[in-house]
Amino acid sequence: MRAMLAAMVFLTSTVLAQAQVTQPSTVGAKPKQVATTPVRPAVQTPTDSANAMAQAERLALQSDLAWVGEYNGAITGDVSERMVAAIKEYQKSRGGKPTGVLNPQERSALAETARRRQENVGWKIVTDPVTGARLGIPTKLVPQQSSDATGSKWSSPTGTIQLLLTRRKEANPTTTKLADREKKEPAGRSVDYTVVKPDFFVLSGLQGLKKFYVRGTFKDDEVRIMTILYDQATENTVEPVVIAMSSAFNAFPPAVQVGGPPPRRTVEYGTGVIVSDDGAIVTDREVTDGCIAITIPGFGHADRVADDRERGLALLHIYGARSLKPLSLASSAAATAVDVIGIADPQSQGGGAAVSVIKAQRSQVGDSSDAALSPVPGFGFSGAAALNDAGKFAGIALLKPATIAGPSNATAAAQAVLVSPDAVRAFLKANGIEANGLSTDAKAAVVRVICVRK
Repeated sequence: MRAMLAAMVFLTSTVLAQAQVTQPSTVGAKPKQVATTPVRPAVQTPTDSANAMAQAERLALQSDLAWVGEYNGAITGDVSERMVAAIKEYQKSRGGKPTGVLNPQERSALAETARRRQENVGWKIVTDPVTGARLGIPTKLVPQQSSDATGSKWSSPTGTIQLLLTRRKEANPTTTKLADREKKEPAGRSVDYTVVKPDFFVLSGLQGLKKFYVRGTFKDDEVRIMTILYDQATENTVEPVVIAMSSAFNAFPPAVQVGGPPPRRTVEYGTGVIVSDDGAIVTDREVTDGCIAITIPGFGHADRVADDRERGLALLHIYGARSLKPLSLASSAAATAVDVIGIADPQSQGGGAAVSVIKAQRSQVGDSSDAALSPVPGFGFSGAAALNDAGKFAGIALLKPATIAGPSNATAAAQAVLVSPDAVRAFLKANGIEANGLSTDAKAAVVRVICVRK
């Protein structure tokens, strides 16, 4: 027994001794180093950003870049290095960093600049009465129009700019044969650019003292060709329009296609601003165009007594109204951030009758006193008042739909414009309205405008 106890004691002592010897020390111990590879976030390129846009957005972007003279490719909505390079050039022209991706303020300013240039030349999408072809026409540059059995012609009063749409029958046409013929006729053409595709061809160069651009195609045995001629002195004005005209040209549109803007809504909602205590209201001209009745809820019928096509403003008048609180149109220095105060459209924005506020950023466009606005409020806010960060009147917000030059004649999302306080006051003064408002409560001064059309 004594021998067994001695053996057990010896075994226990040995185990404890081993445990003490093998127990790891944790004092000052360093963790095991494991080699790792840092995970780097994927870098999104300008091309990636463009590809993430909807097709209609890319079409509108290319169209706007063409109108400001930065993009000279086909307006198809396809992403290309040419498109990214055009974005960078536009950013550099504004003194910005050429990232190739437009921020909201840059995009708004680009859209507004393009819209103004379209207005300056009278850009319209029309259907040729002879051929049924669809064209984009700068109506202010070529106001004179004539037609015969072979096509149509638009020209400036002095002939410095001409647009010709011709058609003819030809057996077994191909774009290669058509392009070769156009190079030689009329005589004296000097071609410096040629593109020949299976379904269309393009030529450009000099024809005497004029520059020319030709785009043609065919269907079965009918050939249709658009020719643009312009004096070299008009190059800066005409060439951005040429890009748009080329992309808008649809020689054989579907029979159901109708030229011109989409029809207006039967009932349209906007916002107006009370500017005098005897019932004067300034609002959006487009909202109140073609109305058989204009109603201001809570006040009744309103008459449209004046409008300004250039600025897009309209003057309404309500009669017998009491307790009006006209907004003070006194302004201070312009600010980047503004509050847009208006009433949402109940048809498309889910708006009730309540006044609401949208935060927005203004972007200056060239040397104009007006500015682009982003993000774009809904159409119910067209005609809304804007206040700067000091609570002073910053202008009237207007929404303008934009028609792009592209294969589908898609209508891009609306663009927002902030008409300057000086322009608003000048419009009112020209129409005998002394803006006598003292209120700084814009919510109390804005009203809903309802237009009813046939």
